[in-house]
Parts: sequence; structure tokens; C-alpha cells
Amino acid sequence: MKLKSSTLFLAGAVLLCMSTAFAQTYTFQTINYPGDTFTQLLGINNHNVIAGYHGASVNQGFTYVLKTNTFTTENFPGSQQTQVIGIANTSNSAGFYISTGGATVGFVDRQGTFTSVAYPNQPFNQLLSENDVAQAAGYYSTKADGSGPDTPYIYDELGGVFEGLVIPNAVTAQATGINNSGNTCGFYVNAGGVNRGWLLVGGHYTVLNYPGSTGTQALGLNNNGSVVGFYTDSSGGSHGFVYNVSSKAFQSIDDPNGVGTTIVNGINDTGVLVGFYGTAPVNSGFVASPAP
Repeated sequence: MKLKSSTLFLAGAVLLCMSTAFAQTYTFQTINYPGDTFTQLLGINNHNVIAGYHGASVNQGFTYVLKTNTFTTENFPGSQQTQVIGIANTSNSAGFYISTGGATVGFVDRQGTFTSVAYPNQPFNQLLSENDVAQAAGYYSTKADGSGPDTPYIYDELGGVFEGLVIPNAVTAQATGINNSGNTCGFYVNAGGVNRGWLLVGGHYTVLNYPGSTGTQALGLNNNGSVVGFYTDSSGGSHGFVYNVSSKAFQSIDDPNGVGTTIVNGINDTGVLVGFYGTAPVNSGFVASPAP
């Protein structure tokens, strides 16, 4: 594997604490894997094919077609557990699995061909997003149990090149989303132990902080200037958000069945959101479609 590193342009770093300025309404639909009380929906493409997993104790990956209400199992061959997290419009997907030896390893699934992905000489890897031009975003940890400092990266699947990202002020950081332009989002933890989202567009870096929150994580983005994730309030509740890059405005998102326990994890180019709500070991997935 080839390696390269990337340092962000700090001139573009601005802490965003803008007030909410737009209010899209949504229609919510709860999605649960048949016979299971734990379902998380994590990524969605423009064909409304969704990536996710079910099972609180043993994770089993799947894709789900919204139109036909059809689940298809997707597990890395021979793995103990699998999470499918990112899905492209090509239906290629990315995620991570736990091997029979207990290692956490990233993977890409290109039309049914699975490939393990691991940053060289690092024992713990997760891929969290996949775009249409064979790039994935994720991170590695320096410790096999995932407790070491995390470092975000972009992986070029065709060239086998890893691009490490340096996030300013981060003690630990993850890359969680990548779109077709190579714009990337994620989150980091600073020296004070506070979570902050980040967005990298054309080499310019922006901190994302939901107004008044105690912590913010960016978890996904689309090709039309929207970033999603969640924030925590002063009472410890979690609420999803959509951030508009052009207006620099946030909108809070809560599934009506999960107010205070909602996480938005993915968004497609038509603005359809996916995520989950509830308190483990009971989680339900949801799809939030923009109302006309």
C-alpha cells in the first residue's frame, strides 16, 4: 500500500456557532430488521438503497431497499461481525468487520467482491463512507482494541493509496464521510475532552459546532452541500442535525419516536436522511424524507 499525508489549510478554520436559519419538514418512517429489536441505518444512496446493521450483541450487516422493503444480508466472508456503513450510487459499499481472530478491519465491497482495508502497521481500522469514484473515508487506531488515538484517512481503492489527515487541535479524530468531490467530514476530540465536528472542502477546514451544544459529531455529507450528524444538549440528550454549507445554518432533527435519542448518520443528494433512535440494546432505524 502507498501512503501520503495531508495537512489542512488553517486559514479556513472558523468555529461555527450560527443560529438555525432554515426549516425543512420531514416525513419519518421507522425501519426495523425483522425479528430484531436493534437496527441502525447508517448510509443511503440516490437510489434509496440503505446500508446498516442489526444485532446489539452480534452485528450483522445488510443493505435495504426502501421502495421494496427488502433486506439483503451483507457480511464480510468468514467474519464474526460486520457493519455496513457507507454506500455509493454504484452500490459499492464500505464498513468494517471483526475477524475470527478478533481484529477490527475495514472493508470495501465492490459488486460482491470483498477486500480488506487496513492502514499499514495499524491494528484497528474502520471505513465509514464510500463515494462514487472509489474512495472511502475512515480511521485507524494505534491499539488493537480501538482505545488508542484515532487518525482519520482517505483510501483510494483503485490506487491503493492512503491519505492521512491532520486535524488541528485534535487528540483523536475520525473521518466519517466523503463525497464525489473528495470533500470530507468527521469529528475530533480536543484536549478538554469535547467533541467537535469538522468539514474539509477543497483543502479548507471548518469546525462544526451546533449552537449551545455540549458536543457535536459530523457523520455524513452529500454532493449538494449538506452535512449531517448529531449533537448533545446540556441534559445529555442526543439530537440529529443537518448543516447547510452555503447558508452556514443548522437544523435540529429528532425522530418523533426518539426525541433526545436521535442520531442522523447519512444523507443522499435528494436530502433523504437515515439514522436511528433509542437507547441500546434497543435501537430503531429511521428514514426521514423531505416533505414537498
